[in-house]
Amino acid sequence: MDLFDILGPIMIGPSSSHTAGAARIGSMARTLLGERPIRAAIHLHGSFAQTGSGHGTDRALVGGLLGMRPDDLRIPFAFDEAEKAGLSFHIDTVELREAHPNTAVIELWGENGAQLEIQACSIGGGAIEVRKLNGIDVNFTGEYNTLVIRNHDEYGALAAVTTILSQLRVNVGNMSLHRDKRGGDALMVLETDQHIKPSQVDFLRELPGILAITYYDKEDEEYGVSLNR
Repeated sequence: MDLFDILGPIMIGPSSSHTAGAARIGSMARTLLGERPIRAAIHLHGSFAQTGSGHGTDRALVGGLLGMRPDDLRIPFAFDEAEKAGLSFHIDTVELREAHPNTAVIELWGENGAQLEIQACSIGGGAIEVRKLNGIDVNFTGEYNTLVIRNHDEYGALAAVTTILSQLRVNVGNMSLHRDKRGGDALMVLETDQHIKPSQVDFLRELPGILAITYYDKEDEEYGVSLNR
């Protein structure tokens, strides 16, 4: 246990789970979308649905979608900021099976046509877990630099990516693979110890079978590159 575990995150709002974590979920969704969001449908489950308004969960999620960090003084006024930024949104509740009580499902549309659906939960102390991306089960936290790669489910795709990362001297700390069906679309989620440069991400994009890459940099939650083929 370190000092952060004892004191919790620096944040605006009454709850690290309902406010700081919610802001990080919104920020993660924005990064994974890869462009400025212009429309969002936000669905709250469990405790998020029951106490979300009182704890500022709704405003924190919208603030995160606007790129605000958990300590941003504008979070209490996120709805007004969204109107200024041209982000329209709708918030309602949803019942999910076997989901963490602090869960949000966000459907997001970007200014250049990108779309994303993310299911993520706040697990305490401002930490989050992403559980679904576009209907595919995943599991990553944003505590590491993270590559999210959508690719054709075919032989050699994983080996090609990890070979390039090895040549770049990038160590993979955690890795998970997900697919909707055999031979369909698949997701690789690779959490790395080293920062990956935009030019290196762009090089990975050129590998056969790669459909899209999003890079999440833990050092700066506002930095993300979505490279779509």
